[in-house]
This record gives sequence, structure tokens and C-alpha cells, in this order.
Amino acid sequence: MENIAWMAWTPPTAIFFALLAATLGTMTWLAVAYPEAERIGVLRIPTTRGDRLFISLISAAVIHLLWIGFIGTGAIATLPIGEEGFEISSLWLATLVSFGMAVAIFRTV
Repeated sequence: MENIAWMAWTPPTAIFFALLAATLGTMTWLAVAYPEAERIGVLRIPTTRGDRLFISLISAAVIHLLWIGFIGTGAIATLPIGEEGFEISSLWLATLVSFGMAVAIFRTV
């Protein structure tokens, strides 16, 4: 059981799924309120908002897996919260990189 302890429900996991739900809700609202025609970006294939969302989510997964594999999940800072403090994982930097990638994908693909 110790081998899968890292899969526990943590605040970052909860934030991820809350943001994912909010994104899907927003994408659904946009599809109804502002129907979109396909557009051709740098990939030279027609894509919709949903296609770009899928590409950005797959990119985020790959970025996080590569980050864990090459850099790790060590703490980069400790906030003075509570008795022992609250450590900030380096995965938050991977999340920022993923957000940047998503913005680039939505703008150019």
C-alpha cells in the first residue's frame, strides 16, 4: 500500500480537478453561447476549442511526467503556515509551464 501513497487526494489534486471541471463548464458555455467555426493554425489542420483543450491537457500531462522524471517533486520553498510550515512542491512550476503551453496552444493551434 505504501507504493501508491503518492496517489492520495491532496489539495493540489483537488485544485486540479476543480479547475478541470471549471474549464469544461466554461468550454460548454462558450460552445452554446458563441458557436465556433473550425480554424486552421500552425498545425495546418482544422481545430475547434475542444481539440485545443484536448491538446493542452495532453501537453500538461506530458510536461508533468517529464518534470517528475527529470527534476522531481522536491520542495522549492516553505511558507510559514502552521507549526512545521507548508512546503511548496516544484510541480507548481510545472503547472505554470503547462498554463503557458495551454495559452500558446489556444492562441496558435
